Amino acid sequence: MPLREIQIAPGFNKQVTPTGAAGRWIDGDNVRFRYGFPEKIGGWSQITGNSTIGVARDIHIWTDIRGRRYVAFGTNKGLFLYFDGALYDISPLETAITGATFSSSNGSPSVTINKSAHGLAVGDLFTFTSVTLPGGGATGYEVADFTTNTFEVTTVPNNNAFTVTMASNETGTGMSVTGSATINPYVKIGEIGQTAGFGWGVGEWGGTISPLVVTTLNGALSDNEFGTGGSGTTITLTDSTDFAAAGKILVGGELITYTSIVGNVLQGIVRGTNGTTRTAHDSGASVQDASNYVSWGESVSSSELTLDPGNWSLDNFGQKLVATIHNDQTFTWSPITLNSDALTTRAVLVSGAPTKSSMSIVSERDRHLIHLGTNTDISDGNTQNLMFIRFSDQEDITSYTPTSTNTAGTFQLDSGSRIIGAGKAKDYILILTDTSAYRMQFVGPPFTFSITQVGSNCGLISQHGVVYANGACFWMGRSGGFYVYDGTVKKIPCSVEDFVFTTKDASDLGINLSSSDTVYAQYNSLFGEINWFYPKSGSSQIDRMVTYNYLEGVWTTGSLARTIYHDKTVFDNPIAGEFDVTATPTFPTIQGVTNTNGASTLYFHEVGTDEVDDAGNVTSVIGSIQSGDFELPIDGTLGQIFTKIRRFVPDFRALTGNAQVTINLRNFPNDTEVSSTLGPFTINSNTKKIDTRSRARAVNFDLRNTASGESWRFGTFRADIQPDGQR
Repeated sequence: MPLREIQIAPGFNKQVTPTGAAGRWIDGDNVRFRYGFPEKIGGWSQITGNSTIGVARDIHIWTDIRGRRYVAFGTNKGLFLYFDGALYDISPLETAITGATFSSSNGSPSVTINKSAHGLAVGDLFTFTSVTLPGGGATGYEVADFTTNTFEVTTVPNNNAFTVTMASNETGTGMSVTGSATINPYVKIGEIGQTAGFGWGVGEWGGTISPLVVTTLNGALSDNEFGTGGSGTTITLTDSTDFAAAGKILVGGELITYTSIVGNVLQGIVRGTNGTTRTAHDSGASVQDASNYVSWGESVSSSELTLDPGNWSLDNFGQKLVATIHNDQTFTWSPITLNSDALTTRAVLVSGAPTKSSMSIVSERDRHLIHLGTNTDISDGNTQNLMFIRFSDQEDITSYTPTSTNTAGTFQLDSGSRIIGAGKAKDYILILTDTSAYRMQFVGPPFTFSITQVGSNCGLISQHGVVYANGACFWMGRSGGFYVYDGTVKKIPCSVEDFVFTTKDASDLGINLSSSDTVYAQYNSLFGEINWFYPKSGSSQIDRMVTYNYLEGVWTTGSLARTIYHDKTVFDNPIAGEFDVTATPTFPTIQGVTNTNGASTLYFHEVGTDEVDDAGNVTSVIGSIQSGDFELPIDGTLGQIFTKIRRFVPDFRALTGNAQVTINLRNFPNDTEVSSTLGPFTINSNTKKIDTRSRARAVNFDLRNTASGESWRFGTFRADIQPDGQR
């Protein structure tokens, strides 16, 4: 029989069954479409040999007036910079804590830092300065052992002391308390992932406590699982009046549950619940009744907020980097000048800026710094309103008080409960709440900006879930679906929507909505792609992606896991970051670091054919794609006739190395498919034809590479197909 051309439309169709997707591709990984045909994506390589502490949540690339290129990226532990082949730590610091003293023991690497009311918790980062040690070589440590590294708090025995782990054991007779130092804590950013209930950052944005009942501890709590005095399962309060008969209390940032009250004694206590960190508390510490706390995931009102993962919004105001911690303060960092080396400096607070903002964004043409979800009273973080907007005076990011002679101002949105994120277009900013879309456009004095609602029922899924590309803003919806704003808000037809947004159990590859605030969107202009990276069902960190090719109008899905991504701009290739929760960071050098922080690694993408992991190992990027079933029609009826494939002729527009083709067979739609007994078939550039002798009612094929150095771009198969009987 003559050879028959197998026509397959571009893009994945996961809205129907494999049988219903005849003539379409239904699955694959690490593939894209160009000019209607699938090909394997490019590989990636490490930018540096180092990985950075924490999970990266935002990235920004810019140049200074001398054309020098900077890459800033923020993790849940710090703020970092890539410049001229090296990484730098520009993390902002809290107010220095002076007057700390040391103590240590011979043969132990643990050093106790003594400082009353230090306020640090396990896992906090800090540096030492102004270190003095006892003379006479009493410890075997040198000043440089303390001043050249970053430290992580190992334990917190009480509010007046904490411990660190040195790189070596103390070798002397024990460090006396005459040694002293200044502690420089890193500004706290947030948790490694999205947390339900209490966790880091407990406060007015961590949930609600109502009614407010306050007392104090009658006796200290140690950093262990026990109660008052470091033993038992009870906690003694000064006064238990109006506390719930069974419920929760909040002591500092630790949530504690209890089963009953006898007098002023809480019975059956459980320490460090709802994701909070157990720590020590002094007698007299404040205690709040938290029994009516409303956590993330429960029905909430507009005044109650989600406990989000540690996040950043990064932008540049001219040469300066502007960095805002989610629901916190805004910092700036200035590049190298002729008279200073900025690489040795850290980001500092923007003077006069709001003390709490969900995010910030620069309006470039008119040069205003805009704070979203920010303070109504600029100096009081307790007045943070998640629908409130405040913008600086033109050309001055330190001036926010509106006057008759400046362009600073404020605005209150009313559709939604909180601003989620914003996309920056050429002449406007698209602000997205959890329900609606607003267009913010510079109009000049006296109003400065015009803000108009342009869409409803189109809320944004995450702070970084929106991106501007090809003259429009694209975003993932909070309640499902994908949207575009190009003058009007429209829902994008999506042939993988059910796959992405429907999950039944932890094995599904759709999104875990409980960790949806981690979703990160960015575009790849090399191929006209918009990628949304998301955590799949059962995962708390990003491990999947869904891609919309706006040039081809098609969708694909895959397993590429990137927590940040930036299109090629001043660099020749896109830059992205991958997080490994089990990895130990190598930058900055941290004493006492644990693997619970994980580490992020930066990569150049679209480099070669292979991948290089965080350990420097080179492996193949496996590009694969699978078709839907195709059947032989007889008299217009599908599925009645057995199809016999005698041979096929491969067609590759490009093929480096080998490709592997598997013919999958089944007789009924619900049958488990089996592979052709002669396959899988290996194809190279010299392959003319493949003899298959495959027979079934329904047939599909799988195409992939399997080894390093391989790449492919598919064309069109031709096959010798004929009827082979029916029942």
